[in-house]
Amino acid sequence: MRRREDMTFPPEEYERRISELRARMKERLLDAVIISDPENIMYLTDYQTTGYSFFQAIVVPQDGDCWMVTRKLEESNVHARTWVELTRPFKDTGDAIQTLVDSLSEFGLAKGTVGYERNSYFLPAYQQDRIRGLFTQGRLIDCFGIVEEGRLCKSKVEIEAMKIAAAAAEAGMEAGIEAVEVGVSENEIGAAISAAMFRAGGEPPAVMPYVTSGPRTMIGHATWEGRIVEPGDHVFLEVGGCFRRYHAAMMRTVTIGELSSEMENAEYKMLQALEQLHREIHPGLTVSDADKIARDIIASGSHGGELITRSGYSIGIAFPPSWDEGYILSLMQGDPTPLKVGMTFHLIPWVWGVDGKQTVGISDTIHVTDKGCESFFSLERRFTRKPAPSKASAKRSGGNTKRAGNGHAVSTS
Repeated sequence: MRRREDMTFPPEEYERRISELRARMKERLLDAVIISDPENIMYLTDYQTTGYSFFQAIVVPQDGDCWMVTRKLEESNVHARTWVELTRPFKDTGDAIQTLVDSLSEFGLAKGTVGYERNSYFLPAYQQDRIRGLFTQGRLIDCFGIVEEGRLCKSKVEIEAMKIAAAAAEAGMEAGIEAVEVGVSENEIGAAISAAMFRAGGEPPAVMPYVTSGPRTMIGHATWEGRIVEPGDHVFLEVGGCFRRYHAAMMRTVTIGELSSEMENAEYKMLQALEQLHREIHPGLTVSDADKIARDIIASGSHGGELITRSGYSIGIAFPPSWDEGYILSLMQGDPTPLKVGMTFHLIPWVWGVDGKQTVGISDTIHVTDKGCESFFSLERRFTRKPAPSKASAKRSGGNTKRAGNGHAVSTS
């Protein structure tokens, strides 16, 4: 392992990660593993690129040097960012899988027992079939999750990276809340969030902010499409800050004008759920128990909505298309996994379908400590209430724009 001091974390952090991975490999009797998931490669090496739609992998043998198989263009990222010294690149006109299998033979693993991530988004079935068709003397075994076991509990330096991501998310959310006004478009709110996040030291997140207003808040995972905020609307905001691919996320809600009793109850129940989770989360509590705490509180409300998803998910390293690590662990019913120190979760006791037509959210990202849990954020959780404009001002602003059929604002003057 090449020691260098210009990576995200100290060399000792990566040495620990590789050492612990090799210990898990030994337990599974694996001579080597082929790691192709972008988040896992990043975790092990600090390697990142936006070009991960092309095949890429790090091969970690039980003994000896690791090496990376990448597109020739991406080889520069290995040398510029990582501790890895050995590379076996392939040209755009070359054969990535043949290069991989040839490298296994080159380093004495042609007859070895080799693990691969069968469930990786970025190792499609046709590539798996080709590996099996070419790697005929050795044995291939699914090792999906072998790196994630190490990613689940964050180290102290990872927590510090997430604090930087959280600061960017908080700056973006504050700017987004400030930008919400009658007559402003969702696009303008999204622009304000993004600019503030990046100015605060944030980097491109796995998902850009979610910004929806009024009836559009009922559309799952929708974001800005040009709709103009109107009197009586509420605006749902979800922001994930990013630093070195580590993320921290939060939801907030802005209301304009008077709130219905159902909306007020939804706010109360979300705040109650988060407060109870902060009191109850500690090492040893199961993720199912944590989910039940949030789910029971939301279900006891008189808001008419429901918590239709899991109530939280692991969060940390992420590349598009998602900022969460929920495939590793989520707060869901029936899962007996106990919480451990260093686990990080985005807690989302949000309410879908208030009054049958509105979605609202208040959320938090926390890390589990030996005494309980701590939030990455300090931003006020309650709804931001803004007064409705006077009829005169509303008339003045309303006469200048309208929504086209595709949601875009067009001039009518």
